[in-house]
Order: sequence, then C-alpha cells, then structure tokens
Amino acid sequence: TPPTSAPLLPTQAQPKLPTIKLWLGREELTTEMALTGEQQMTGMMFRTNIAEHEAMIFVHPVPRPGSYWMTNCFVPLSIAYIDTDGVILEIHDLQPHNVNPVFSKAMNVRFGLETSQGWFQRHNISTGAVLRTERGSLAETFLRRP
Repeated sequence: TPPTSAPLLPTQAQPKLPTIKLWLGREELTTEMALTGEQQMTGMMFRTNIAEHEAMIFVHPVPRPGSYWMTNCFVPLSIAYIDTDGVILEIHDLQPHNVNPVFSKAMNVRFGLETSQGWFQRHNISTGAVLRTERGSLAETFLRRP
C-alpha cells in the first residue's frame, strides 16, 4: 500500500486566527498568528481578500531555509523571511495559485510574514527592518526568551 504520511491539503479557509499587533517602524499590522502545523499549512488558502494593514505571521520551531507556496491561494501576497532577532532578511512576491515554492537564500529563517502584495514597498519597508510586537521582540513574544 502507498505511504499515508503525506498530509492532506486543506479544503477550505481556516477561521480567522488570534491576532497580535506588529510594528515595522511606524507601520502597524494586525497580524494573525499561524503557530501550529495545521494553521501554517492552511495559511491564507481559500481566502479572497486581505486588508492593507492585516498580515499573517508563521513561527517556525527552529531557524531553517524559508519555503512558501500559493496552492489554493486566491490573493496576491508578499512574504518577508525574518530571522530569530526579528530582522527582515528577504522580501518576495507570491502569485496566486503558484504551486512552486518560493525559497529563501537565507538558511536562518525563523518567521514568515505574509501581507497583501506590495505592502512592504508601499510602506517603504525593506530588508534590515526589525519587527516588534505589542509584547516586545519577536523572540520575547513567540520564543519565550529575551
């Protein structure tokens, strides 16, 4: 029999996840937190819109290469690959329904932050910018360490 370890892809949008306020400079984003494997796999699948100041953050258990795809995603997105210190390493545009992963060059991606496509450019946010939350740094907020 074929292996059954491959997870089944989600078939519908997930409910809105709990949010946290994130800041990049003066820019504030109301950010859904995708913390579990299932939440991360579903991500923005099947959603039909994302507001200008909304985002979704993906928290990975260890630093790793970044890799995101747009299967079943209807909205054009941008993603920032971010290190443990909350520094943006790379920003990429993601096209709806593109099943090919968009890989990072960096090998130390701890967070992914998805926004509406072009958000970083529209708000003059570039690599080297540092994210913070209403609870402090990304490490303090999500990794429980200073």
